[in-house]
Amino acid sequence: MTTQKTFKRRVRARTAKTGESYTAARARLIAKADAPATPAEPDTQELTGMSDGAFRAGSGRPIGEWLEILDAWGATERTHTEIARWLVAEQGIGGWWAQSVTVAYERARGMRARHERATGFYGTVTRTMAAGPERITDAFTDAVVRAAWLPDAPMRLRTAARGRGARFDWDDPPSRVVVALVDKGPSKTQIAVTHERLPDADAVARVKELWRERLASLKELLEAG
Repeated sequence: MTTQKTFKRRVRARTAKTGESYTAARARLIAKADAPATPAEPDTQELTGMSDGAFRAGSGRPIGEWLEILDAWGATERTHTEIARWLVAEQGIGGWWAQSVTVAYERARGMRARHERATGFYGTVTRTMAAGPERITDAFTDAVVRAAWLPDAPMRLRTAARGRGARFDWDDPPSRVVVALVDKGPSKTQIAVTHERLPDADAVARVKELWRERLASLKELLEAG
């Protein structure tokens, strides 16, 4: 009874708003209720890590179209490498964008978890500091300076480009740390630390918390003097 009264109120409200007859308003509300729900658009930011506009511009299509194309091809039965190669060969997109589309598809279809790559899980933490990129590079690569803000870190330098970044091996858990630096103007630098090749999502959460804390310490150290 309550449901019927509620529906009648909705019909009367529609007639008052649109000027339709009671019968026409009732028929339209019934048709609307019976219509199949429209599937929600996939979340481009969640699947790709970039805006819808940036993804469309780079890949040539919105993510929803790529999902439909790959579904029709049967991509859920293919490996990551097979999907990426097919996108390059048959869809004519560059290798980097083929990888991005493949990862987004795998996330959308439950074939890949968030923060997961073919080489394992990863997490990225960014911070902007009032210090030049050369000085920040030294804070990572000089073991004495590093001990002041990242004590007892189980990391070994692999390569470094002063002012641009560095790469390290990390022992516990066995993984890799990639530091990228972007010069933002006079004595201002954006740091992005990506901790990759991690074993699982729990490890991602732990290292992201670690890097947030340690980069805060580095910021305090560098901006103090």
